[in-house]
Amino acid sequence: MSGTVETGTRRRAEYSTDASNYRVVPDVVAFPTTVEDVVAAAAMAREVGVPLTLRGGGTSTAGNSIGSGVVLDVSRHLHEILEVDPGTSTARVQPGVVMSSLQKAAAPHGLRFGPDPSTQNRATLGGMIGNNACGPHAVAYGRTVENVVALDVVDGRGRRFTAGAGDKTFAQVPGLAELVAENLALIRTEFGRFGRQVSGYSLEHLLPENGSDLAKALVGTEGTVVTILEATVRLVPVPKQPTLVVLGYDDMPSAADDVVALLPLEPLAIEGLDARLVDVVRRHKGAASVPELPAGAGWLMVEVAGDTPEAAQANAEKIVAASASTATMILPAGPDATKMWQIRADGAGLGGRTPAGEQAWPGWEDSAVPPEKLGAYLRDLEALMARYGVDGLVFGHFGDGCVHMRIDVPLNETGSVLRTFLTDAAMLVGTYGGSLSGEHGDGRARSELLPLMYSAEAIELMEKFKALFDPKELLNPGVVVHPAGIDEDLRRPLALPLLAKAPADAKGMQKKSGYVGFSFAHDHHDMTTAVHRCVGVGKCRSDTSASGGFMCPSYQATKDEKDVTRARARVLQEAVNGTLVGGLSAPEVRDSLDLCLSCKACSSDCPAGVDIAQYKSESLYRTYKGKLRPVDHYTLGWLPRWARLVTGMPRLANKVLSYRPIAKAVLWGGGMDTRRNMLEFAEVPFRTWWKRGGASNGVPGLGLDQVPGRPPVAGRPKVVLWTDSFSDSFDPEVPQAALSVLRAAGYDVVVPDQEVCCGLTWISTGQLDGARSRLSTLLTVLGPYAVNGIPIVGLEPSCTAVLRSDLLDLFPDDPRAQAVAGATHTLAQLLASPEHGPAPETGWQMPDLSDVTAVVQPHCHQHAVMGFRAEEKLLTEAGATITTLAGCCGLAGNFGMQKGHYETSVAVAENSLLPALRDAPEGSVYLADGFSCRTQADDLAGVQGVSLAQLLADRLA
Repeated sequence: MSGTVETGTRRRAEYSTDASNYRVVPDVVAFPTTVEDVVAAAAMAREVGVPLTLRGGGTSTAGNSIGSGVVLDVSRHLHEILEVDPGTSTARVQPGVVMSSLQKAAAPHGLRFGPDPSTQNRATLGGMIGNNACGPHAVAYGRTVENVVALDVVDGRGRRFTAGAGDKTFAQVPGLAELVAENLALIRTEFGRFGRQVSGYSLEHLLPENGSDLAKALVGTEGTVVTILEATVRLVPVPKQPTLVVLGYDDMPSAADDVVALLPLEPLAIEGLDARLVDVVRRHKGAASVPELPAGAGWLMVEVAGDTPEAAQANAEKIVAASASTATMILPAGPDATKMWQIRADGAGLGGRTPAGEQAWPGWEDSAVPPEKLGAYLRDLEALMARYGVDGLVFGHFGDGCVHMRIDVPLNETGSVLRTFLTDAAMLVGTYGGSLSGEHGDGRARSELLPLMYSAEAIELMEKFKALFDPKELLNPGVVVHPAGIDEDLRRPLALPLLAKAPADAKGMQKKSGYVGFSFAHDHHDMTTAVHRCVGVGKCRSDTSASGGFMCPSYQATKDEKDVTRARARVLQEAVNGTLVGGLSAPEVRDSLDLCLSCKACSSDCPAGVDIAQYKSESLYRTYKGKLRPVDHYTLGWLPRWARLVTGMPRLANKVLSYRPIAKAVLWGGGMDTRRNMLEFAEVPFRTWWKRGGASNGVPGLGLDQVPGRPPVAGRPKVVLWTDSFSDSFDPEVPQAALSVLRAAGYDVVVPDQEVCCGLTWISTGQLDGARSRLSTLLTVLGPYAVNGIPIVGLEPSCTAVLRSDLLDLFPDDPRAQAVAGATHTLAQLLASPEHGPAPETGWQMPDLSDVTAVVQPHCHQHAVMGFRAEEKLLTEAGATITTLAGCCGLAGNFGMQKGHYETSVAVAENSLLPALRDAPEGSVYLADGFSCRTQADDLAGVQGVSLAQLLADRLA
């Protein structure tokens, strides 16, 4: 092979699982760069007699993209769109092409690929063909199988051929014509009975009345029959004026009952959505992330189209009229419709937790029945779940009778309940003439259950079909034919608890608040449960910047699975089960987490709420507690401490460090990259300036009852201006500007006498005892203000985010932590707050920003924890023309300063920041509240940034 071949423990851990419940560690992971590499790897596997599994995006929920032996990842290099032919409305693609990339290539021709699973921005065409993927628009365009024209494949015997339609002799596969002829009645009665019968092999396509289509028969065989090298697929016209109709119902079965009445109107999609799933989104991302919806405990999302907006509206009104719903809403294409489709797309991840917060698992996430039976099936399925005492959030492709649901079957210790539940569920779906799988395939999750859906003769026929192509059963063994048990190779039971412990006092008594490390209160105080939040849906592999997503900057820079959120979670899962990776201090863990920027974007962008930044901090804490740490943990991790020491001699320090040889020596000795510039300390820190009465020299005349820096402001509402270590020591102009804005807005600004630090740099380097100590002091100082309802304004987004998130996890039982988190705002959030915003009688008016054109870089931690809506709204309403960037700046606090990270830091900056700065119109402002974001732009592009407070203060009347 010309591509790379890896056998390292970390790499094998990354590929040991997908989005399923299963774990199978491969011997080898290879990255073919050419089709010839794939053919060569297949030949080697046959010669040596080892299993071969093809993998694309790795988003399989059934365990059909994992295997022992050799795993070939075709997504990294084999992702070329070879041709888009608008004349024939077809495209030729390599198996690693991501589906959304094909959509982008076809769009200029007014075309698209019809099926569009929710994972379309990371799912590959090879995987979609392997599973016969469908998605919401299969109602209109059919499954993947209906959209495949031809396949270039190599089978388990080493034969390479192009499979297509029309050859009744199936000359490329000796014995296949005879097998079909001998089993015509069996194929006609048991296969292809309804649209979403995806379980098993789709042998109905071999029938003469169906065109003797070998290509279509190979779709959905899950890599067990052939290895796909290239595909020719059909494209369809892009619909005009898509319009979404939302229909409310009393429950999900009632919504399902209404589907049959809507299908004759030929909608593009009919999706079901449980109200409890939407509640998860509101809790996770805030009320603004969900549009106002019609009343109901569940909804149907019905999409229609038309040649004109009026025609689309008329079609939408026909849907409303035909439905039994009395609570309806019509949404033309726009922000609200986009929000609804995003909720639906994130369903698999959002459904990974029940409303009670319990982990929910796939396995029965993909059953399907004929649409006319869907309501009755759902009622019986709910009754079955009630008997087992399990729960799950329902969504799915109701127009096709397909139900998606993850269920909180207990898997922490054993798979016994999973086995009995899946068996009963399979028997239930069989009574409705349904399918175990409606689009995800059988994999390891359902293949053993196929005899409950098919006759013994049909099972034998599928075995004979596979034997014609793969007699040695080396292609994805254990799937569909001669399957592994549904409770074999389960991932979760191997993982032992890793509990957070409350600290004890000198007498061994447990203290009332605080934990040793993070508490993981949201995961039953168990890090093992936390890292298993990752259900493998792989959204972290997609580039979501166009829709404002920030995850995952390191993967977008390197395109290596090692550097994506999912892979890091997988390595951590292996570390906690201890069978492949030897604990959190293992070198594989350090290697996996090394390029994590701790941007926290995954904590909000990942629908499952995975927070690798927190897991990295906890891993570093447990690894180095009581031990000598890397030097940069002391230099960068203790930066606020060093800044305080320099306070008395900033000019001397700056002068010495301005001499480049000395600066490089300090950088090198401190574990930092010598290509970086040294930070410059403020000659007069903000707190010094404040104590001098707001002047840089001397103390101005004060009234007898005045406090320095606070002139009499009787009757004004109080607000605490919390100055973090970065703003105080490096950029005091920011809090000075904030002070001016807050006073102009009518506030009595309080600056606490005692300096308080949030411990951010201690957290990012895993020094959680030091962070807790500083936050304990912070609670003592800021807690009384918060408890008494006085809002707190934070200026540095990363520090503000600590008070809104990390503080709660480090002090889950301290009511002051809840109070401080609830009282903490960004400047824009305070000014926009209905409760704490400027009083009308102050006459406050937002400065006119109509002359401002700005490139705006939201801080990653703000994006993840507080959100950036208030800032965007403030800027646009004040008249500014803004380009809001999506993605990390690349410096990410200490990350970009550390040795070994410079190249990645620059590559991340090239994702969005640096191109935006280069393309910005002359005279544009670079607006960034994050100190590291301003530092990165200055360091790499020579662009000086300003904070929002400075922008507003400069334009005060």
